[in-house]
Amino acid sequence: MWRRSAVSRFSSRISLSSSSSSPNPRLIPWSRELCAVNTFPQPPLSSEPTAKLAISGAGSDPNRVLSSSAVAATSRIAAAAGLGQHYGRCYWELSKARLSMLVVATSGTGYILGTGNGAVDLAGLCYTCAGTMMIAASANSLNQIFEISNDAKMKRTMRRPLPSGRMSVPHAVAWATIAGASGACLLATKTNMMAAGLASANLVLYAFVYTPLKQLHPVNTWVGAVVGAIPPLLGWAAASGEISYNSMILPAALYFWQIPHFMALAHLCRDDYAAGGYKMLSLFDPSGKRIAAVALRNCFYMVPLGFIAYDWGLTSSWFCLESTLLTMAIAATAFSFYRHGTMEKARKMFHASLLFLPVFMSGLLIHRVYDEDKQPLLEAAGLSNSASSEVKTQRRKKRAAQAPVAYASAAPFPFLPAPSFYSP
Repeated sequence: MWRRSAVSRFSSRISLSSSSSSPNPRLIPWSRELCAVNTFPQPPLSSEPTAKLAISGAGSDPNRVLSSSAVAATSRIAAAAGLGQHYGRCYWELSKARLSMLVVATSGTGYILGTGNGAVDLAGLCYTCAGTMMIAASANSLNQIFEISNDAKMKRTMRRPLPSGRMSVPHAVAWATIAGASGACLLATKTNMMAAGLASANLVLYAFVYTPLKQLHPVNTWVGAVVGAIPPLLGWAAASGEISYNSMILPAALYFWQIPHFMALAHLCRDDYAAGGYKMLSLFDPSGKRIAAVALRNCFYMVPLGFIAYDWGLTSSWFCLESTLLTMAIAATAFSFYRHGTMEKARKMFHASLLFLPVFMSGLLIHRVYDEDKQPLLEAAGLSNSASSEVKTQRRKKRAAQAPVAYASAAPFPFLPAPSFYSP
């Protein structure tokens, strides 16, 4: 009994100290803890304002207030990070970043080839690639802005940012405008006006000519091939400030390469293109014979490019062999698609086209010829410096007199006219 009475007296003293106006100083720490526990029987929710936790005044716990503030700040940071990740992914998809990086690769290759005998300016190369990336992102964004209703009808595009509603149209327009203007200004200020002009013209051609033409006529594929051929020319112009015959070799390869690439893609996605309302050549060719013949013909058009690159002094003779083997390989897949006309053969031609372009550009860079490399060979042949310079001058004059169409006039292209000024 004496224990129970002692506990009762202790409890009564604590309760009295918490309720009386003049509490005992020795009991203040105990009473405040009990009041705090009674005031906050459960942890507050993370969404409860900090001000609500401070209502108890002197009876509130400062550590608990600081903890709730940290939780609120963490939640705000997480929300901002989530919003940034959301829009970053939208920008990535709106810009078709993988396709844009391929365009940047062709532009960078053109820049390296356009430097000639000099060392590659890494800063200029970076500026060219960055400007090309911005222009390509703007063009692809405008393309999706104009094709919202078409993309919403196609399975492979209905989840893009605009058809799915993840981004508003004004937001996408602002993004495309800022990216395109920034890219053009960067090229104009850090490279030259010729490169900026080519980039701007290509943006207009892609967004305002090729994009609406896709819903009007199958010739859109050839217009799109012109768009894809301009970036390496842009890179060459950014490096050298001019356009020459040598600068047209890689653009020509890209132009002819895109035809079998897009023909295979159009055959594989013909149902989607039909649902989206695009006038592709594959929709008028159920058997696939016609588009396979077009693809095969353009593969053969790439055969002389390696020999032209060697004859004009851009590459060594090894590139002739490599480029011929490459074009024969992709032509074989096109011929197989022509014979059988199945989806499997079209897919093989598509994969072959994906492999062709990086290998072809790598061969151009690996077998690029420098005049410094030619000089020892001329000296070993017993030619003096004056004689070697005379040989170079005569060779330049000979190349200047030969137009690219002259090479296409020989077999297997007898239907193209030979220019009158061509002399073998």
